[in-house]
Amino acid sequence: MPRLCSIIRGLIVALTLPLLAGCVSEESFEDTPEGNFEALWTIIDEHYCFLDYKRQTLGVDWDEVHSRYRSRISEKMDRYQLFEVLAAMLSELRDGHVNLYSSADIGRNWSWHEDFPSNYRADLRDAYLGTDYKIASGLRYRFLDDNIAYVVCSSFSNGIGEGNLDEVMHYLRSANGLILDLRDNSGGNLTNAETLAARFTDERRLVGYMCHKTGKGHNAFSKPKEQYLEPSKGVRWMKRAIVLTNRSCYSATNVFVRDVKGLPRITILGDQTGGGSGLPFSSELPGGWAVRFSACPMFDAEKRQIEFGIEPDIYVSLDEADAAHGYDTLIERARQLLAE
Repeated sequence: MPRLCSIIRGLIVALTLPLLAGCVSEESFEDTPEGNFEALWTIIDEHYCFLDYKRQTLGVDWDEVHSRYRSRISEKMDRYQLFEVLAAMLSELRDGHVNLYSSADIGRNWSWHEDFPSNYRADLRDAYLGTDYKIASGLRYRFLDDNIAYVVCSSFSNGIGEGNLDEVMHYLRSANGLILDLRDNSGGNLTNAETLAARFTDERRLVGYMCHKTGKGHNAFSKPKEQYLEPSKGVRWMKRAIVLTNRSCYSATNVFVRDVKGLPRITILGDQTGGGSGLPFSSELPGGWAVRFSACPMFDAEKRQIEFGIEPDIYVSLDEADAAHGYDTLIERARQLLAE
């Protein structure tokens, strides 16, 4: 009899921290449509970290979800039909860190950005970057014609070395201010996000908390552990900086925004981030499909949830009239603020 994978396998690249994955004892399930359904529902019921929070905010009753989707399971359904039902059940959680993986498809819910304006156009960003911008690891950067530094970080999946950041900060040191464009950065390695955030503070700062699942109950968590932003030992940016955000700022990028929001020289401008604060782990169904899920919740310094995103200091939307004339409303507003 195939056995439900009993080891939470570790961190997914989308958001990583050096943690020890725990082993948990699970009951066994058959490799049948019903067995795979029950295995998946049980994994989420016992290990997903936002069930109570999603009940409070979205009205998600996981027991009711079980009853509703169990009625759609038939022993005569093929694997494609089963995958469709299981992926739909996971979508009830509206969590971008919850995915079902098969060799044919990935079950996902991207409502955290699909249901909102993008406030971003790559062609406009590329026009500001031009063709003679510099590249340092995952960063692209240049001076704009008003002596404002413009830095684009499209992903935290690419390594950002301390040496790279020293060179970037040194090169841009004469700028009157800095615009860090994070729009459409859906995350990556949390260590890279922390490395970049450390360049914007000159003192150790409490930025949030994290809990760990300690049992199968929906509220079985460890005591919240403090998370601190430590100042880099390298070249730091101590002038004004404006961080551009939109709904596609997710996962590690969401945490970056949490870490720098409130710093005395930092302004967050644009739209609310997409969220994604749960540290994801993975497990396996009897049939071999992998499931990823949020297992460790993260909070801000006031212990508030950031699962559904972080509001900017200044809301600015992309204006289509500006775009028609080749202007990015968010970049131009940031330039105006830095000029003031």
